[in-house]
Amino acid sequence: MVKAPRARVARRPVHGVLLLDKPLGWSSNDALQKVKWLLRAEKAGHTGTLDPLATGVLPLCFGAATKFSQLQLDADKTYEAVAQLGVKTSTGDAEGDVIEERPVNVTEADLSHVAPQFTGLIRQVPPMHSALKKDGKALYEYARAGIEVEREAREVTIYELKMLLASVNSAQPAIKMIVKCSKGTYIRTLGEDIGEALGCGAHLTALRRVETGGFHVSQAVTLEALEAMTEDERLSCLMPVESLLCDHMVVTLDGENAGRFLSGVRRRGNWPDTGLVAVYGEQPRALLGTAHVKAGELIPGRLLSPPEIEQILGNCGTGVSAQHATLASSTPMTHIDQI
Repeated sequence: MVKAPRARVARRPVHGVLLLDKPLGWSSNDALQKVKWLLRAEKAGHTGTLDPLATGVLPLCFGAATKFSQLQLDADKTYEAVAQLGVKTSTGDAEGDVIEERPVNVTEADLSHVAPQFTGLIRQVPPMHSALKKDGKALYEYARAGIEVEREAREVTIYELKMLLASVNSAQPAIKMIVKCSKGTYIRTLGEDIGEALGCGAHLTALRRVETGGFHVSQAVTLEALEAMTEDERLSCLMPVESLLCDHMVVTLDGENAGRFLSGVRRRGNWPDTGLVAVYGEQPRALLGTAHVKAGELIPGRLLSPPEIEQILGNCGTGVSAQHATLASSTPMTHIDQI
């Protein structure tokens, strides 16, 4: 029997950030594609992967927000994790095969003793079962083929590490951890290394990201809840694009200077030097993009397009975005103008 073709989803411009509480077993990309489909969004991207066995807050960027997703990739994170002691696996987590078992004789005092070794600036060797690339291929691809490749240790920062002895069941002593860390930290590797320092080995059995770049899991919505919503309710879950720029200095430009800025022209003013600036148009107030200031010059970074601004403002064709479009088309990109 010939199957009827699936109805195509009518895509639309959607701009903003949705905080998803990623479900267990889903890859970050699968979760992104599902939410993109639910919102009927034209353009989407996530802000760094969570392992399928991890849950927790995953910021998803739509439309203009994708231009600033790198900020979340670089952000600090906080995780809650459980590491089972006495058992090492091939992957460092519960997905792998058991490769070693050792007796466990660990006390709270032992945890306090080893904690300083894993606090502050530390070095980690990335795990083979990771998405880090070597010669254009992800490490997990080599691992699946049974190939071990050389990996250089990388520096990461553990800002805070809290550990408590717990019990998965009576036969499985474990550690519950809360880890606040810099980007690029592998919690699986941290669990394994702590297990080695304790002399018994360990592997991760649970991982939940509770905070990333100022966004907390308490703000996130589950996939199940999203599926049960109407389209309007789903759209109401979106945070504005500028929610990604909360730590940026704010600069507001009048209509003429906003148009010139949008066409890539530097502006000059009484601003202190800073690397993080969120630039807005004045009337009506609208995010134009990011910049940095050096020696009194506002230097454009990632910019929204006039159509994106117009869509965010609600298609107000006579508003500031239409003015920006006219100015952007008539201003040379390379010209440096003075306010």
